[in-house]
Amino acid sequence: MTDDRGARRRRANGEESRRKILDATVEVAGERGYEGTSIALVSKKCGLPASSIYWHFKDKDELIAAVIERSFDSWLSALTLPGEEHGQPVERVTEMSRQVAKSLLETPEFLRLGLMLTLERRPEEPSARTMFLQVRHIAAQRITAVIGDFLPDLDDDSVRLLATYAMAGADGLFIAKEIGGDSVDLLRLFELHAHVLFAAAAHLSAGAPPPPGLLSP
Repeated sequence: MTDDRGARRRRANGEESRRKILDATVEVAGERGYEGTSIALVSKKCGLPASSIYWHFKDKDELIAAVIERSFDSWLSALTLPGEEHGQPVERVTEMSRQVAKSLLETPEFLRLGLMLTLERRPEEPSARTMFLQVRHIAAQRITAVIGDFLPDLDDDSVRLLATYAMAGADGLFIAKEIGGDSVDLLRLFELHAHVLFAAAAHLSAGAPPPPGLLSP
């Protein structure tokens, strides 16, 4: 019994250390970006020795990949279309957009670090960038599935187009918030985004073809 309690305590301590390391990495990477982040700075921020960080993570790249993955889990849970109890279709889409905006306000690391890594090019691809592209693909699949369920009569090309547009718009609104800070009301912008998406969906459902060249190959 004593051994079991000791094992549980060590496991809890390990989980708490990992959380502190990831929280510190969020702060350092948010201030300094991928290149400016180092194990030494994370160690200083969280108060744990570098050896503790290396016990959990092989290197800085794996550490930032873990930050992206943790933040993404929260963001993904927001990508669920509310049920009919939330009102008419446009109200349900708007509520989902609010959920996404709130998740980005609470855990922005996924998109902040991911976009930063995606726009950079290196001879050797960081695993953190690969992680972001993988989880973003999962998000795209979730959004595509929601649109497909919501608009079952829409053809596949139009569903993909609308999903791409939805994600691109979310990226732009998030960047606007990053630039404008407190002067930008992300919730209101996402509510507006929802109404624009709903209008676009209605337009596509009516049979109007998307402009040539916009569909993914």
